[in-house]
Amino acid sequence: MNAASSVFSIRLYAKKHPKLSITCVLLLLSWLSVPAYAQALSMINGDAKKTLSINDLRQKSDITQTVFDPYQGREVEMRGLEFRRFLIDQFGDVPPALRFTAWDDYEVTLGGWHDPNWLLVTEEDGKPLSLRSRGPLRLVEQAYDDQRDVEKLREFNDWIWMIRSIEAKW
Repeated sequence: MNAASSVFSIRLYAKKHPKLSITCVLLLLSWLSVPAYAQALSMINGDAKKTLSINDLRQKSDITQTVFDPYQGREVEMRGLEFRRFLIDQFGDVPPALRFTAWDDYEVTLGGWHDPNWLLVTEEDGKPLSLRSRGPLRLVEQAYDDQRDVEKLREFNDWIWMIRSIEAKW
């Protein structure tokens, strides 16, 4: 369904249910505005804030890795950037900790990002990540040991979805 057919459907519904017309218009506007905002990543280092284009990050993605995604229960081809190298490019070094903010306002601060095993994912199975597919950026491990039980999703709770901003914590 495209935006034009969505507007037409909402108009028909609003005529039959006039009390809901304002709600429908607000829902449509919020639905149409989300992708426009989800096209950038904010990088924060103290008082300095830089915005990176998601499209630029996709173009710079140079690693393609097939990873078993326990949340989908299948092998997925992921493409992205080595996260450690990305941090060095952005901050000059790997900060001791990072604060991540997601598009759903989830926030977490985690350390230990020197491991080159982490991948900042921009595409999955050849398609750009969107908010609906837990994007536009996702942080996952490229590989993990056989000791980890893929049936226990809590063992993958460091994977971060829908990344909106990354803040260095020195």
